Amino acid sequence: MLNEPRIVIVGAGPAGVRAAEVLVAAGLRPVVVDENQRAGGQIYRQPPAGFVRSKKQLYGSESAKADALHHTFDRLRSAIDYLPETLVWNCDGQQLDLLRRGQQQSLPYSHLILCTGAIDRVLPFPGWLLPGVYTLGAAQVALKAQGCVIGSRMVLVGTGPLLYLLAYQYAKAGARIAAVLDTSSFSGKLRAAPDLLKQPLTFAKGLYFLAWLRCHGVRIVEGVQKIAVSGEQKVEAITWHKNGRAETLECDAVASGFGLRSETQLADLAACAFEFNQLNQQWLPQRDGAGRSSVKGVYLAGDGSGIAGADAAELAGKRAALALLEDLGQSVDLRETRRLDRALHSIQGFRRGLERAFPAPVEWARECADEEIICRCEEITAGELRHSVKQAGTVEINRLKALTRVGMGRCQGRVCSAAAAEILACSTGKSLAQVGRLRGQPPVKPFPVAVGVVQNSVANSEREIA
Repeated sequence: MLNEPRIVIVGAGPAGVRAAEVLVAAGLRPVVVDENQRAGGQIYRQPPAGFVRSKKQLYGSESAKADALHHTFDRLRSAIDYLPETLVWNCDGQQLDLLRRGQQQSLPYSHLILCTGAIDRVLPFPGWLLPGVYTLGAAQVALKAQGCVIGSRMVLVGTGPLLYLLAYQYAKAGARIAAVLDTSSFSGKLRAAPDLLKQPLTFAKGLYFLAWLRCHGVRIVEGVQKIAVSGEQKVEAITWHKNGRAETLECDAVASGFGLRSETQLADLAACAFEFNQLNQQWLPQRDGAGRSSVKGVYLAGDGSGIAGADAAELAGKRAALALLEDLGQSVDLRETRRLDRALHSIQGFRRGLERAFPAPVEWARECADEEIICRCEEITAGELRHSVKQAGTVEINRLKALTRVGMGRCQGRVCSAAAAEILACSTGKSLAQVGRLRGQPPVKPFPVAVGVVQNSVANSEREIA
């Protein structure tokens, strides 16, 4: 066991950077493990060195927040041990297994703050496997990290705030957006307005994106259904239905996303207890208001423990770090903890409004055709999942995995588990909570089999971050 506290933060997005800031101010030196080349996470992802576009062009109205976070991290850089381009692929017995620079290493910890972020909620539709179809998150990475767009005439489809944010970012970059297709309705957004007004500045910013897009000629269609992408070798057109009528639009790229899902695999492997969250419609690790998980010494912050956005992630990162300091016996500013608690509580009301305004399409699982591939790694169709329910009486997601291999591929269910659970729930007449959650398995993300293994990995990590 470690004689001195070894605090490891996984993730260098808004939550991870703010957690590190609090710990450094308290005289501690945390280890920050980051899968990206540079700090910022997904929302404030930094481009490679030498990239010429300004932060105003990259982040739009969020440029000031991005700049503040990046400057904070730069200021902290000499006071932390930073491991960029490092994948945490397992967590077991107060030790993280890493893949860094082509080698496997191990890193022990006494305290762990998980700031693992989120991934797009993927709901398959006809043509979703064609070249030229991306998730909204992948399209955003292309713009920020590679400085390129996904097509010359693109369509963005799905629901959630990221749909309009990405459309705005692409349009500001000079890309041609043929249409934004929103599966949520205007009436639903109107009903959610009272909750959305609990964060008036954020609400106003969303309205600004929408108005800007309309004023610049971007077509926006709300309440769309039955999306299908067509093409011979790549994307050539997209078709949708609204009010019983079908419409087809030519395009060469599609970005889709139906909200976000928390990345919870490491919390699962760390043995955290889970509970079903109705707001997020997902099984999430249990935590108290300060970010403590059910496992002593493991803390949760940011979208990895419940979708709430970048502003909430910064607050939650600070709060989790303060909780860690309290558990180490250090005194903390109680006025600051109360301020953070109030701010996080206020954001939850706004979050409820977002779910009412941008619900995932509930009819999707019922309308999904039997031949539609749900798990692309194992090429498992919706029909195969339904057959397992009918023939084997399958009612639980891990049993479905055992019988059909759904979720056994390279993504370990990160992409397909949400859709598979929807199909199972719809086919059995049960709720998402009742069909259970897909248990996490290492590695949480794919990596090459042919990688070097550091023989004395613990000592190696100790030397590198000493």
